[in-house]
Amino acid sequence: MRVALFLTCVNDTLYPDTGRAVVKLLTRLGVEVDFPMGQTCCGQAHYNTGYRRQAEPLAEHFSDVFREYEAIVTPSGSCGAMVRELYPRMGERARAEGRGDALARTVAPVVPKTYELTEFLVDVLGVTDVGAYYPHTVTYHPTCHGLRGLGLGDRPRRLLQAVKGLELRQLPGAEECCGFGGTFAVKNSDVSAAMGADKVRNAESTGADVLCAADNSCLMHLGGTMARLRTRLRPVHIAEILASTEDDPAVVEGTSA
Repeated sequence: MRVALFLTCVNDTLYPDTGRAVVKLLTRLGVEVDFPMGQTCCGQAHYNTGYRRQAEPLAEHFSDVFREYEAIVTPSGSCGAMVRELYPRMGERARAEGRGDALARTVAPVVPKTYELTEFLVDVLGVTDVGAYYPHTVTYHPTCHGLRGLGLGDRPRRLLQAVKGLELRQLPGAEECCGFGGTFAVKNSDVSAAMGADKVRNAESTGADVLCAADNSCLMHLGGTMARLRTRLRPVHIAEILASTEDDPAVVEGTSA
């Protein structure tokens, strides 16, 4: 199966190891992974900040870059939800405004074949045990876009539960938002910081070594909070856990291997 990796702006700029982990994991599972060099921002930052019209050319470009692939896999629930939920909404809005159906027709081919990583593994490849090894205690935060937008449900937890050596601990208040919300964290910084602190304290109460999520934007917010609170927790993307094996184990800073 030939798929395209949609890495996203945040990962490309700040967390390239997550992209490498996705390629390593999918290749191990027999998937041919391409990285289309023409990919750019999906337009989520523009759309969520109120610049809907400015997001439209980015949606069109995304479709042009990815339309020929069998599947598009992204290690980001928020960007996955942008394509799956909001691209069709943008097309319908353009049509309702009398601007025709060109945008809706352009984005239609990519919407149903865009997958967040964990749903691609479980729903398309049909696997939960990916042969991973990760001898650490982990608690999982279900991010808002993955939980409410894409409806990931228990897919990430099922994948984590199958990882050899991993002890998964339940996160109190797991379904509460971490407070990031993109520009929300800038415009409402005090509220955002308080929500992040609540999430980190809940995670710390589990005694886990690692706070895991499927979206690095939320982990970036929580990682900064962890640093300010001087907690022993470490933020780790689920792709990096699933890519870890006994022959090539991931190393978590501040914990014993």
